[in-house]
Formats: sequence, structure tokens, C-alpha cells
Amino acid sequence: MNGPLDGLRVLDLTSNFMGPYASLLLADMGADVCKIEAPEGDTTRNVGPSRHPGMGAIFLHLNRNKRSLVLDLKNPAGQAAIRRMLARADVLLYSLRPQAMARLKLSYEQVREANPRLVYCGAFGFGQNGPYAARPAYDNLIQAAVGLPMTQARKTGGPPTYVGTAIVDRMVGMATSNAILAALHLRSHTGRGQAVEVPMFETFAHFAMGDHLYGHTFVPPIGGWGYERMTSPERQPYRTADGYISVEVYTDRHWQRLFEAVGRAELAQDPRYADVHARARHMGELYEFLNRTFATRGSDDWVALLTQVDIPAIRMNTPETLLDDAHMQAVRFFGVQQHPSEGEIRTIGIPQQWSESPATLRHPAPRLGEHTEELLREYGFSAPEVEALLRMGGAQRAPAA
Repeated sequence: MNGPLDGLRVLDLTSNFMGPYASLLLADMGADVCKIEAPEGDTTRNVGPSRHPGMGAIFLHLNRNKRSLVLDLKNPAGQAAIRRMLARADVLLYSLRPQAMARLKLSYEQVREANPRLVYCGAFGFGQNGPYAARPAYDNLIQAAVGLPMTQARKTGGPPTYVGTAIVDRMVGMATSNAILAALHLRSHTGRGQAVEVPMFETFAHFAMGDHLYGHTFVPPIGGWGYERMTSPERQPYRTADGYISVEVYTDRHWQRLFEAVGRAELAQDPRYADVHARARHMGELYEFLNRTFATRGSDDWVALLTQVDIPAIRMNTPETLLDDAHMQAVRFFGVQQHPSEGEIRTIGIPQQWSESPATLRHPAPRLGEHTEELLREYGFSAPEVEALLRMGGAQRAPAA
């Protein structure tokens, strides 16, 4: 047993960030993910620092626990091969636009008869019943379309900016893996698969607008858009004598304990700060007070004091210092793995835990086409058929290491 999805067969036709993150989540939970790559490989193979071409840092983290099979789906032999493989798969995951899948003769209508149990999942830009259906989409485009850069601008007082991580790709990837698991749950009752669509635009709008629809929740609106607490310019880490900390002084009791802890117990009786409604009218004063107060000591001193009085607080890390975080070290979240071609690499842990079916790091991220022959045999191709497919250019094996 290598996780709760042990034995689940996934054909992964995705590249870049979003789809590979969805299949990574399934792979980390034990699914057998066959990463089907074009002859030129996934677009992220050369993103970030690398020791060898095609094995960049971003690719290594998005594609562990998967095996790589190179098929040329523009080659009739490659198309025939994947259609044959579908008969033995549980899931087909793709991130091409549906129009491209149809041109490859891989639309749901074209493949469903080969395997009625197949969960056929597409993660792409836009829902297919709207005017944007055929458009391409990327993380930045969807951030902009949903209005996230404008919420950033309201917070910073500057121009609209994108969030500094691939937030759309990873959130929609997470939603995609969730949708696949829901379809598999239904299949366990009915015995039949189905087509599932996870459009980026609508999925990320669902994610963001729960906060920021706000006053427009009501018809007619009874206020503006944007959860004011989230977009407040003062909502930021506090500078200390030697760094920054994040502190959540939220409830009445939090404020009372904070005032007492910093030697200003009398402020707890001040009617301006007595309850959430009064504090809301005087938050500018409170933010000034907090900024002055936290600048007087070091981060570790503040975290220790605030934790002692049960006020949520944590020291701010950088991605580099997170590696040395005491909690992360205790749970061994970051590890070191000997990669067959890349040498020692740092791994990111699997965050969930299962009492009966623990997940493991089974496969390091693969070289392009590293498992082509192995996977074709597992999907029912004989040795002569594999050689014929390679000879016709429908598949490619990895060059000798």
C-alpha cells in the first residue's frame, strides 16, 4: 500500500503548472500516474535552476511520484496507442482546450465507448457554454479576469499587481483533483465514469468572490466590493527589532490579554476598544499602537510572550528560512533525496497523514521518456508492439543516461 489511491491508474496529458499539480496530488496519495509527454517534453522542464537540461527545479517538485511516457499524439500510431491505453485507465486528465482534444480524436464522445468506467477530466481556461470557451488561459490572465490585482492595489495603494505565486494554477489544480475524486466516488456506486470539466475562470472566481463579492452579495448592493479587513493597507506583518511577526489580535479576549501583556491593561477599559464595533472605528489608532509596540523587542521574544498569553502569533519566514523552522524540522517536512540523474535534491513533504494507508515518495521526477517502454508493457503492449511503435515515431524512449 502506497497511499489511499494505490492502484488507481491515471493517464496525465497535462503540462505546465495547473494540471501537473492536480496529478501530483493524486500521485502523492498513491495513484499510478502515467505522465504522457510530447516529444519536446513538459513546458516546465526548463523552468528554474537545474543541473541538467530538462530537469529544472519547478519540474522536479511538480512531477515526483509519476512516470514519463513520450507519445506523439500528432502521429497516428501515437493516437492509436493512447486510445488503446484508455481501456485500462481509471482517469484521463488533460489541460488542452477541448477543441484540441477533438482534433486529436480524444474527445469524450470519441473515447467513452472504449471504457465506460473512465473518469475523463479536463482542466482548462473557460466553461464551454460561454463566449470565452475557445480562449487560452494562464494564471496571470485569470488573476486579472477575477479582479485579484485590483484587490492587491486597494491594499497597497499602488498599481494592480499579481500575487507572487501561481495561485490560480495551484488552486484550480487542487479543485481538479477534488473533482476527480468526487467522480470516482460516484463511479464506485454506479460503475460508470463521466466527463468532468474544471474551468479556471469560474473555479477561481468561486475561490475569490466568497471574500470579495461583499456588499454586492445583496440586490441591490448595500456596500462596495472587497472584504475590507482583507484589503486594509494595515493588514501586514509587524516589524520587530530584528525582523517581522504575524499576529492575529482578533477577539475581545485577545485584545484584553495583549493590553495586559504589554503593560497597558487600562486600555482594555477604554470604550474605544471595548468591543469589535468600537475597535473598527478606531483601528487606525490600534494599528499605530501595535506597530510602535512590536518594534520594541525581537521576534522570538514577542512570539514567546504572545504564545504564553494565547494570542496567535508566528515569526515571519522567507522561503529559505522556512527550511530551518523548528516545527518543519520536527515533522521532517523537508527531506533530501538521492535522485538517479540529478544527485541530491531537497524534497517537499506530503502534508497529509493516513493511519491505514500512509503515502510515500515512490518515484523521483522522471527524465523525459524514462518509462516509455515500461509503461507501454504495463498497459498491454507486447515487446514487438512497443518496438514497432517506437520505430513509427508514435512513442519515444529516453536517451541513455
